[in-house]
Amino acid sequence: MNSREDQLKAFDRLLTIMNELREQCPWDKKQTLQSLRHLTIEETYELGDAILDNDLNEVKKELGDLLLHIVFYARIGSETNDFDIADVANEICEKLINRHPHIYGDVHVNNEEDVKRNWENLKLKEGKKSVLEGVPKSLPALVKASRIQDKVAGVGFDWEEPYQVFDKLKEELEELQHEINMNNREKIESEFGDVLFSMINYARFLNVNPEDALERTNKKFIQRFQYLERKAKEKNKSLKDMTLAEMDIFWEEAKGLQ
Repeated sequence: MNSREDQLKAFDRLLTIMNELREQCPWDKKQTLQSLRHLTIEETYELGDAILDNDLNEVKKELGDLLLHIVFYARIGSETNDFDIADVANEICEKLINRHPHIYGDVHVNNEEDVKRNWENLKLKEGKKSVLEGVPKSLPALVKASRIQDKVAGVGFDWEEPYQVFDKLKEELEELQHEINMNNREKIESEFGDVLFSMINYARFLNVNPEDALERTNKKFIQRFQYLERKAKEKNKSLKDMTLAEMDIFWEEAKGLQ
């Protein structure tokens, strides 16, 4: 691994290149905070894919892309004298020190739950009106539900045992089935949302990340279905012309390959 000196030298090199691009490249000169936003979101998802695939070389590359975006935003901020990269780094340093009084102060903690609880309480002391203020509005619904539940659990609003959450899930499923039987379309959607929210909550008690779990299933389904498509093509058949029984043979083969 690189020494601290080499790490700082590499970061300085990136800052220099960013300055040169901002001053000389027509595309880079044109970018704004707003124009970069959707690209940053895309890069974040690409990093997430690399992590799920455990492709460490790709993780390294995607981290570089995200680091570039951070440096880019800081450079734009410096042009209006609002902030620069030192302000960004110092801001997060101060936050980390303030949010870790068990490391940089005299607070005692017994476990990670104490740390999370202290973190949320400290945010309220800093002027936050709600523990849910830190949940971005634009997060995908599944991720947002998970973050909401993490946040409120951090201040003690939580179930005590996993079986209680599972019982709640079963209750929500029964309510959903009732509305399905009543053919109440509006309430079906509402109850379906409650079921999903309860499933995400139960995942937390099982120490399962629901977003990762669903994405792994997505990837698994894609691999199996593409195997099915390849086998059908080998037999010069169209999936539309195959019976479910025929397709199921290849589906089971695909399952055996994973």
